[in-house]
Amino acid sequence: MFSPEQDNISTTASTKVPVKYGELIVLGYNGSLPNGDRGRRKSRFGLCKRPKANGVRPSTVHVACTPQAAKAISNKDQHSISYTLSRAQTVVVEYTHDSTTDMFQIGRSTESPIDFVVTDTVAGSQSNSDTQSVQSTISRFACRIMCQRTPPYTARIYAAGFDSSKNIFLGEKAAKWKTSDAQMDGLTTNGVLVMHPRHGFTQDSKPGVWREISVCGHVFTLRETRSAQQRGKMVESESQELVDGSLIDLCGATLLWRTAEGLARTPTVKHLEALRQEINAARPQCPVGFNTLAFPSMRRKDTPDEKQPWVYLQCGHVHGYHNWGNHREEREGREARLRECPMCRARGPYVPLWLGCEAGFYLDAAPPTHAFSPCGHVCSEKTAGFWSQIPLPHGTHTFHAACPFCAQQLTGEQGFVRLIFQGPLD
Repeated sequence: MFSPEQDNISTTASTKVPVKYGELIVLGYNGSLPNGDRGRRKSRFGLCKRPKANGVRPSTVHVACTPQAAKAISNKDQHSISYTLSRAQTVVVEYTHDSTTDMFQIGRSTESPIDFVVTDTVAGSQSNSDTQSVQSTISRFACRIMCQRTPPYTARIYAAGFDSSKNIFLGEKAAKWKTSDAQMDGLTTNGVLVMHPRHGFTQDSKPGVWREISVCGHVFTLRETRSAQQRGKMVESESQELVDGSLIDLCGATLLWRTAEGLARTPTVKHLEALRQEINAARPQCPVGFNTLAFPSMRRKDTPDEKQPWVYLQCGHVHGYHNWGNHREEREGREARLRECPMCRARGPYVPLWLGCEAGFYLDAAPPTHAFSPCGHVCSEKTAGFWSQIPLPHGTHTFHAACPFCAQQLTGEQGFVRLIFQGPLD
């Protein structure tokens, strides 16, 4: 029913369209940032082949440097990573140009070395002002991704990014160590976690295991808490290579990596719009008011209108907005608005339904038949099933499943509900 769009496909240089390595999509946003995408701050970022390679690779290692010598090396016009072992000793690893790779940097800083500016995701926030008061836990220079410039365009992730002086500094308190081949490695304060799904990002996808990535791109089991001094165990059998559907957590925001090939199999926004029109064309009705319901256009994603479908999350019956069965009661020590469904008398939250508009989060192109609880974002059954099983990092040591379209923690037995629409009576 859908066909890949031009911007979803890797193409050759002869067509003058740059090769696309893949895209990073921030979880918790439904197609764009609340106040719109601007410049390097947006909800999704395409990584394309650069006109000229800007990758780097390690070269000379300077051991037993005094802080002054380390500073002199760092001030050279080339990339370097400094590992401070003590006040008297610093190891500096110089990096040299690598013509075979392109480097992309992600972080909170708006300085020029950062290609994709990421800020903390606040669950369910409707505007950027909702996020301003939060003390950020995302590193200013959080991570870097190196993409091979030739097929199969392998993308590899590393913790930490180079700053405006082309340096990465790991201070005395940062976890760092000497490797078996006499090289240095380390972890950033809050760490960069990665999870590769099993069976790729397909209808058969299953959650993988969260791991931590080091500054040099090695894979480790998680630390006891996010910023603990003691590193986890090295997992030599696993790689820092990103696959379609890999999740990258920066302690405050989680990114989904989609390869160009994966995106070509993903429904487009046009396809989602066609599905919306198909549902509306079936003229679903409210069983109480008998009025016709319709999902609003995908541009209107936050204010309910009078035709908006609402759902009883306990049972899945879809209605228009009405005041039938309105109960207010004490629950779990706080007031919560519970509603009784007129169809089956099940009591629970009653919320408006919103179409999930970020096509990159969909596992398949099936119709939107299921809604996440408690937010009411609607997507296909396989998509809802997948995200309800994914434990996403939250804070410094907890994990929970969340809606990919708004980042709200999922509730209920499954975290989602099958929608039951009533067709027109005529």
